[in-house]
Amino acid sequence: MSSLIRQRYFVVLVVLIAMIIFFSSSQDKFLTGGNISAILTSSSILWIAAMGLTFVMLCGGFDLSIGSMLALTGVALGWFINDAGLPVSIAIVATVALGAALGGLVNGALIGRLGLSFLVVTLGSLILFRGMTNLWSGSKTTQVISPFLDSLAFGSSLGIPNPVWLMLGTYLVMLYVQKFTFFGRDIYAVGGNSEAARLSGIRTSRTIIAVYAISGGLAALAAVLQDARIGAASPQVGENLVFSAAAAVLLGGTSFSGGVGGVSGTVVGVLFLGVLQNGLSVAGVDSSWQQIITGAILIGAIALDYVQRKGISFRKEKHELPVAGPA
Repeated sequence: MSSLIRQRYFVVLVVLIAMIIFFSSSQDKFLTGGNISAILTSSSILWIAAMGLTFVMLCGGFDLSIGSMLALTGVALGWFINDAGLPVSIAIVATVALGAALGGLVNGALIGRLGLSFLVVTLGSLILFRGMTNLWSGSKTTQVISPFLDSLAFGSSLGIPNPVWLMLGTYLVMLYVQKFTFFGRDIYAVGGNSEAARLSGIRTSRTIIAVYAISGGLAALAAVLQDARIGAASPQVGENLVFSAAAAVLLGGTSFSGGVGGVSGTVVGVLFLGVLQNGLSVAGVDSSWQQIITGAILIGAIALDYVQRKGISFRKEKHELPVAGPA
């Protein structure tokens, strides 16, 4: 219990529990199996994309392009199935591989190899990928018909919706990589102090390329689920994904400066946003107000991250002050 309290997302977890209690007591339909399933499945796309963004932010970067990547790879999946005639399983693998390749070669290489600003690069790739999406799709939505995708989006196994299984699998894989691999250790080292990591023998450029490839691949996996849920490949999706993902990751305690946080906190952040939006929707709150509240929460999360970082910096400086010896 004491280790949980020390986590940066503990306050958000407490507020999440309080929200669940409040919405359950004020809304009869909130704490039902159907509504809980709806909260989880509606959060599935954000959950998967936010996992990738977590690794990027742990490495001290940010990826503004994940929404455009989702739209582009969603259109690619539709093309692979409808035009190229690939089997669905191969089309899904090709879609995820495309996302990983674009994320690694465009964002990762320019940031990791050439040392360009991650904000400039990912802002450019946001526009680039969105333009590619519109060009490839002709700015038109294309129907994607597949029994497998229908099952992925709306089926269930052992009484649990398949999107929830996909969410759980993504989380467990990312958690394992984060906690039990040398690569996970390298991510924290690069995010904590890139130069010190380089001097200690870590190939920082390779680590940076890898996290942006992971972000692109998971955005593509989220695109597969997006296409499955709406039954179509649309070039208009994903425009606000990066903001929701950033809010979830920051609420989960991952710092903008890198080296602090993790995917478990991101789970708490995603569930916080999912419960909040569902509770407001069930209560009949207008969607515009929902956006205002979500935006205010994002600002609050950034402010909280700043205050926590300043507090950590102050404690370090105080600890490192020289102690005067005897005269």
